[in-house]
Amino acid sequence: MSFDIRIPIGLMFSLIGALLLSYGLLSDAELYRRSLGINVNLAWGCVLLAFGASMLWFGYRANRDRPV
Repeated sequence: MSFDIRIPIGLMFSLIGALLLSYGLLSDAELYRRSLGINVNLAWGCVLLAFGASMLWFGYRANRDRPV
């Protein structure tokens, strides 16, 4: 079994994305008045979570298809 860097990178981005997403969902709407009412934490949390999930998927798929 070889080391695939996409798996730890995917875990890191997924964790940070989940934290930002949850903070964006649970925070007060008054916080986003300065950013024209756009929930930046929610948007970037979704982006980071999607990127991390895709990195994990590519990493697991590459390890699954590798002959032993």
